Amino acid sequence: MDKEEKSLNFIEHIIEDDLKNGYTPSDLRFRFPPEPNGYLHVGHASSICLNFGLGLRYKAPVNLRFDDTNPAKEEQEFVDAIKMDVEWLGFEWDRECYASDYFQQLYDWAELLINKGLAYVDGQSSEEMAAQKGTPTQAGTNSPFRNTTVEENLDLFRRMKAGEFDEGSYVLRAKIDMASPNMLMRDPVIYRILKKSHHRTGNDWCIYPMYDWTHGESDYLEQISHSLCTLEFLPHRELYDWFLNQLVSSDKLRPKQREFARRNLSHTVVSKRKLARLVEDGVVTGWDDPRMPTISGMRRRGYPPEAIRNFADTIGIAKRENVVDVSLLEFHVRDHLNKVADRYMAVLDPLKVVITNYPEGETEWLEAENNPEDTDAGSRKLPLSREIFIEKADFREEANRKFFRLKLGGEVRLKNGYIIKAESCEKDAEGNITQVNCTYDPLSKSGSGTPESLRKVKGTLHWVSTDHAVKAEVRIYDRLFSHENPDGDKEVDFMDYVNPDSLETVTGYCEPALLDLEIGKQVQFQRMGYFVLDTDSKKDQLVFNKTVGLRDTWAKLKN
Repeated sequence: MDKEEKSLNFIEHIIEDDLKNGYTPSDLRFRFPPEPNGYLHVGHASSICLNFGLGLRYKAPVNLRFDDTNPAKEEQEFVDAIKMDVEWLGFEWDRECYASDYFQQLYDWAELLINKGLAYVDGQSSEEMAAQKGTPTQAGTNSPFRNTTVEENLDLFRRMKAGEFDEGSYVLRAKIDMASPNMLMRDPVIYRILKKSHHRTGNDWCIYPMYDWTHGESDYLEQISHSLCTLEFLPHRELYDWFLNQLVSSDKLRPKQREFARRNLSHTVVSKRKLARLVEDGVVTGWDDPRMPTISGMRRRGYPPEAIRNFADTIGIAKRENVVDVSLLEFHVRDHLNKVADRYMAVLDPLKVVITNYPEGETEWLEAENNPEDTDAGSRKLPLSREIFIEKADFREEANRKFFRLKLGGEVRLKNGYIIKAESCEKDAEGNITQVNCTYDPLSKSGSGTPESLRKVKGTLHWVSTDHAVKAEVRIYDRLFSHENPDGDKEVDFMDYVNPDSLETVTGYCEPALLDLEIGKQVQFQRMGYFVLDTDSKKDQLVFNKTVGLRDTWAKLKN
C-alpha cells in the first residue's frame, strides 16, 4: 500500500484525500474541455490522457465538453476533428457537452448577479476600462457605471441580448473588488456583444459569456468533481470560486479547480495561434501536416496512439513547467512500432545491380518473414530477378575493413536471398557509378540449410527487384524548427527558426507486396526506418511518410 501511495501523482493524492474526507467514488466525474477554435496538439494529448486516465483509474465518467463561447473563432470542423482525435487516442467520453447548451442558464444566472448587486453594465471603451484596472502594485479605480441601479442594469442587459447595441458598446461586468491584488478579480467582463453566427445556436444570441464565467458554472451544471487546468489558470481559481459562491446549492457537489504544469515539446510550438500562422503562411500544408505537433499531424505521420499514451504516462504531470525532448516521444513511437510493424524492403536512393550469372528472364519468389517480433505475423513472397536496386550508399569501389556493405571483390548477403560478390562497376561521363555487376552463389539461399547458406558474411543489404519494383513518393521529415525552444526568446519571431529542410521528397522503389497496404498502415522499411502510407496515396501512386528512423540520429548530432 505504501508503495502504491508513493506512485500516485499529486492530482491523484488530491482525489484520494477527497475520498477519505467525504467524497464517494460515485461523486467523481472529470472532463476534457477543449475550445473548438483549432486542432488539438500534443499538449492536449497529455490533458486527454490525464483526464480520461483518471476516469479509467477510478471507474468514473469523463465528459467531453466544448467551450464554444466565441463564435468568431469556432467551427464545426474543429469539433469534428477533436472528437476524432479523442477516439483515435483510444478514449470514450460519457457525455458530449457544449457550453452553448447552457447559454440560457448562464444568462439567467447573470441576471441573478445583477439582482444581487454583483454585476453591472459598463458602456466604457475597452481602453478606458483597461486604464482603470490599475497595476499589480496599484489599485484600480471604479467605473462610473459601477453604481448604476439594478433596474437600469437589467434594462441595459436585456437590450444587449435583444440586439439593440453595436459590438463594443456595452459589456456586463462582475462587481467584485477593484483593489484586489489579483487583477482578474477587478470587475472582470462576463458578457460581451458579438453579432456573429454560432456554429450550434445560429443567430439566437448576440451576447456571449466569457470563459471565466462559463467554466465553473459548466462544471457545476455537469457536477464535475475535479476541474483540471494547466498552470496559467492558477490565478483564475479565485474567480472560479467567487462565481460558484454566488450560485452553489448546499445539496449539490461543488467542483474544485486544480492546476498542473503544461509540458512543452522541444523543436516545436504548441500555441494554437502560432500553429494557425504556420498553416496560414503556407509553411505547412495544413493542420494535419506530418510535421505539425497536432494530434491529426502525428496520426498522419504514422505515430501510433499507444505510443502517445505511453509518452504521456512517462512524462507524467507536475507543478512546474519544463521542455520535454521530442526524442522521448520518438523513442515511444519507435518502441511500439518495432513490436507491431511488418518489415518490407524499399530503396530510396537506387543503384542498379546486375547479377550476371542469374538466368535472364527468370523470377524467383523468396520467403520473407513479416515481423521477427511477432510470431503470428506470418510471411510473404518476395520476387528476385537478374537486376535489382540497392542503396547507393551501400556500395563503394574501395573501402576500409570497417565498411561491411558491398565493395569490389567483397561479398554481402541479400536479405532473404543469396550471397553476391561485386565484380565490376560502370560509370557515366562524370564518373558517377551507374551500375554494379555481381555474381551470386546459387547454393547460398537463405534458409535452405546448405553449407553455402550457412557461410558467414558481415553485411546484409535490403534490395528490390527492378522488374517488380513499385515506384513511390517518399516524404522524409525532419524537425519543423531548428531551435530546441523556438518560442523561448520573446525578442525573436518563432518563424525565424523554421527549418527550411524539414521536408525532403524522394522517389523510392518498393517491393510489390506494398501495393496491398491500407492507408494509414505503418511499416518498417528494413534498415531505413518506419513509414506510413499517406492519405494522398492512390492505387497507382503510393505516397509514404517517414514516421521515425530506426535510431535517434539527433542524439548523435547533439553529442
